[in-house]
Amino acid sequence: MRAHQIMTRKIITVSPNTPVVDAANTMLREHISGLPVTDADGKLVGIISEGDFIRRAEIGTQRRRARWLKFLLGVGKEASEFIHAQGRKVGEIMTPAPLTVSEDTPLEEIVAVMEKNSIKRLPVIRDGKIVGIVTRTNLLQAVADLAREIPDPTADDDHIRNRIVAALEKNDWCPFGLNVIVRDGIVHLSGVVTDDRVRQAAVIAAENVTGVKTVHDHLCWVDPMSGMYLNSPEDDRLARAG
Repeated sequence: MRAHQIMTRKIITVSPNTPVVDAANTMLREHISGLPVTDADGKLVGIISEGDFIRRAEIGTQRRRARWLKFLLGVGKEASEFIHAQGRKVGEIMTPAPLTVSEDTPLEEIVAVMEKNSIKRLPVIRDGKIVGIVTRTNLLQAVADLAREIPDPTADDDHIRNRIVAALEKNDWCPFGLNVIVRDGIVHLSGVVTDDRVRQAAVIAAENVTGVKTVHDHLCWVDPMSGMYLNSPEDDRLARAG
């Protein structure tokens, strides 16, 4: 999937001359956590977010540093922090030249940029102008939408088994001696794991295959050093019940 498939197209923007209090009220009213900042020609020049309101003089949270630290940081840093805490216009406290993506940017790349830079939103740009914005909420919605079960005409047991095997075998952590049995969409996984995290990953991989109703875990755990052998928790429960 790409940015244009999940982005929010109805964009609320502010200008660099918008009063800070107006921007804050807009964010509260519209239930959004950030606003793109555009100039008179519609060009993106910055972004303002909730984080820009944390260190503000109005609520007494501006930074207070020891004299020695102020000396080390220099007067420029102190002046910059004063502007951010006391600025009355959006242009004075916004993040300038924000990171952006294009409409064709893959979601994988968008997520990587968000994680690397610890940001929650990315404006989507076309010809220098903003046409949308991708937020973490958009990604959450995409997951929810795609998780809805869609009937698959090829989801018979043989197809399901082949897809599970393919989904598992492409990973380095695939269980040893993997065996997959499918009956009416009910899956039984067996094989050997040396780490319980592999067990969980294998079950999740099987559950994600279209047509799967239930996954039964028969994967046994073996300590590669001692050779100690343990049945799966599910098999242990069945043995105790019997």
